[in-house]
Amino acid sequence: MPGYTVSTDPSRLDVDMIHRFLSEESYWAKGRTREVTERAIANSYPFGVYLDGEQVAFARVVTDTITFAWLADVFVVPEHRGDGVGKLLVRSVLSDERFRGMKRWFLGTADAHELYRQFGFSEAVNPGRFMAIESFDEARACSGD
Repeated sequence: MPGYTVSTDPSRLDVDMIHRFLSEESYWAKGRTREVTERAIANSYPFGVYLDGEQVAFARVVTDTITFAWLADVFVVPEHRGDGVGKLLVRSVLSDERFRGMKRWFLGTADAHELYRQFGFSEAVNPGRFMAIESFDEARACSGD
């Protein structure tokens, strides 16, 4: 990928661009507040892809670094899609030394299944075993009702 570079340096992130994309263009984080974006980045392992110093893609990993990782908020800005940037980003994340020996990776997608299948992701996540809360209600969770 001539010209594209991947960085894990949080100080290089264009948080304005990341927040704008997530809160306005993504289907999974539309309406997300700036505070939520900033906290999510601060409490994750972020990755940026850059071309000539401009950020063109983003992903972050939520993890304990050995047993569980969630690949989140992955996107490539529209004008750089189709150039292999998504593959470069996912490859960089999965091969990062900080996650060597990772037992289990998860992610959610509605439209990029083929990209992730190339890296070994599948939809067979053991139905009947894994559960999720899609919209957490703290009061309900604490009461058990």
